[in-house]
Amino acid sequence: MTTDNAGPSSTSIILAARPHGEPTPDDFRTETHDLPSLGDDQVLLRTIYLSLDPYMRGRMSAAESYADSWQVGDALQGGTVSEVVESTSDRFAPGDVVLGFTTWSTHAIAPARGLRKLDPTAAPPSTALGVLGMPGFTAYAGLTVIGQPKPGETVVVAAASGPVGSMVGQLARQAGARAVGIAGGSDKCDWVRDAGFDAAVDHRSPTFVDDLAAATPDGIDVYFENVGGAVWDAVLPRLNLYARVPVCGLIAHYNDTGAPDEPDRAPALMRHVLNKSLTIRGFIQNEFVADHYKTFQQTVAPLVTDGTISYLEHVVDGLDHAVEGFIGMLRGDSFGKTVVQVGELR
Repeated sequence: MTTDNAGPSSTSIILAARPHGEPTPDDFRTETHDLPSLGDDQVLLRTIYLSLDPYMRGRMSAAESYADSWQVGDALQGGTVSEVVESTSDRFAPGDVVLGFTTWSTHAIAPARGLRKLDPTAAPPSTALGVLGMPGFTAYAGLTVIGQPKPGETVVVAAASGPVGSMVGQLARQAGARAVGIAGGSDKCDWVRDAGFDAAVDHRSPTFVDDLAAATPDGIDVYFENVGGAVWDAVLPRLNLYARVPVCGLIAHYNDTGAPDEPDRAPALMRHVLNKSLTIRGFIQNEFVADHYKTFQQTVAPLVTDGTISYLEHVVDGLDHAVEGFIGMLRGDSFGKTVVQVGELR
């Protein structure tokens, strides 16, 4: 346990303006500032990996959402894997690698109670932000608690090459269900098939609706929603009686600037819900942590370690490219879980 009288300087990414539609680099700025000395039970962290996640777009808006909005002038926040540099906590020592939730920064001060020590020899530390972290647990909780796939059923997931979607399909296969992934582009669809899905459908194809029908000849029993938009429009008519729809995200709408200029389709949706006895349940992963996180780690970590569950990471090099990486992720340019490598793992 060590502490100095003054902390180092840190470079951070700041929200400079609320994006209107798709974010642009002008909506962000970089600032360098000195950190204060440590208080009781705090640690000074050097960021190694920073997680970029679609939900962050919602926090840049003033609109009501499940997560509080960032204010203009705030440093952006996200999941991080970091090295402890200094500590006033008995739980952490310099050199420890920890999982936390801090700012988009090179260094940060965090309370020790919010950190979890990682074993870099058990799994690559970056996986704590992806397949073994929040995205992986989101897939596990939404599928097992809400979707509840049964052997022989058909599970369809959008954004199937992403960190949540790829886990959903592979866990569905583990449950004995048939897994169909929807992804954007032939390369992503090829990877989805290689990951063990029974079928993959390209939502960018002009024949997408027909392709989805061909891939789900017996209809859809569980649809894990990550996207919304045209993908949801194609899925809805194919949902079977008693189908379950965990709603995790709506990335097709995150850059919307207003209500859609089209007829109100809510009555048609409600007719489907009533006629087919559908269960549509939005969720945020943290509501399931207390009851299911330990089981998730016990169940999934061995499958990742032995290669049964495949995963991909899109690594952005350097904090100065974080904004570029975030914008590209929202566009669908990235492939797999997007992380920024801010510093080196020693």
